[in-house]
Amino acid sequence: MKTKFILFIYVLFFLFSCKNKINLPDPLEAGWKDKSVCEVIEDNPKIRVLKCTFKPGVGHEKHYHNPHFGYTLSGGTFRITDASGTREVDVPTGYTFSKDKISIHEVLNIGETTAVFLITEYK
Repeated sequence: MKTKFILFIYVLFFLFSCKNKINLPDPLEAGWKDKSVCEVIEDNPKIRVLKCTFKPGVGHEKHYHNPHFGYTLSGGTFRITDASGTREVDVPTGYTFSKDKISIHEVLNIGETTAVFLITEYK
């Protein structure tokens, strides 16, 4: 009886720990002060492409990204907060970036120019 109980607890723990629940919005759902910053450019069975625009003083609330590739159409200066901490970065026009796993961050355009990104998410 005791062995069955321990096995039951182990199975419950395994089932609940395997679920990858993220209680954050994705980049399309996330916005800034209740306003959207991203729009869908393409959505098909293989990819979703977003265009995200950040005027000076506009950010993107804390959100998650599935694996993705990004391209900077128009660069700017950002304050980024993620698991590594908070830092300020200059993102040049033409800069590319990618992640092969889920990532979480919050950003704020602290520069004087409007920055625009294309983000391609893999499905």
